[in-house]
Amino acid sequence: MKLIDLHCHILPGVDDGAKDRPMALEMARAAVDQDISHILLTPHHMDGHYTNHKIDVIKNTGAFQQDLIDNDIPLKVFPGQEVHLTGDLLKAIFDDDILFMDSGNRYLLLEFPHNEVPEYAENMIFELTSRGVTPVLAHPERNQGFQKDPDRLYSFVEMGCLAQLTSSSYLGVFGKDVQTLTEKIIKANLGFVFASDAHNFKGRRFMMREAFDKLTEQHGAATAERFNQNAKNILNGDDVEIGDIKRISELKKKKFFGLF
Repeated sequence: MKLIDLHCHILPGVDDGAKDRPMALEMARAAVDQDISHILLTPHHMDGHYTNHKIDVIKNTGAFQQDLIDNDIPLKVFPGQEVHLTGDLLKAIFDDDILFMDSGNRYLLLEFPHNEVPEYAENMIFELTSRGVTPVLAHPERNQGFQKDPDRLYSFVEMGCLAQLTSSSYLGVFGKDVQTLTEKIIKANLGFVFASDAHNFKGRRFMMREAFDKLTEQHGAATAERFNQNAKNILNGDDVEIGDIKRISELKKKKFFGLF
């Protein structure tokens, strides 16, 4: 199965991901070794540290794609952004400075502040969904607000959001608590796609193939295929089936049988 990565910081020299062209090409080779065939390039945008304007990302993506071709790396890349939740988001959309995950401007990769789910998040989600935009929440399992109250993710999915889980979270790179929450999100059908969020060759690696292997082992090949198909559907701007979602608090606890 060829994999699609919808969240990756491989575009060279624009944020805290690949620092230069040689590193980006090396990461691209690593992605191909992971059976990744398509990557949505998502540099940070409007997060207080980095600003990557739409026109610049499109230009840089074109140049990087040519680099991949020149170096015989069989990887197709697309321009995108990891858009930080901010009060200026709607203005940036109106100003045509936002890259969506698809050419039809349907899916938006949206990052909440790491330490909370802001009070105005629900209002912003309503504004986006009422305009036909489906927010895809980046790595909710690593957000402290969702960690404190995982059932809030259910509410956002009910409002029309999707959730993108990080492959390395599922594999324990960010610690046991994040891994456990990721597993619960999947069990509650609140996770829809894996993405690498790859930044480097240390902790923030691709690890997509390993995550899909684990998903296949724990939930079956059909679930793994659905996750990858969802990524393809998002990239193409097609529908993603929500299915039967549950609150994490409603998941059945394991029962232990003994003498007492």
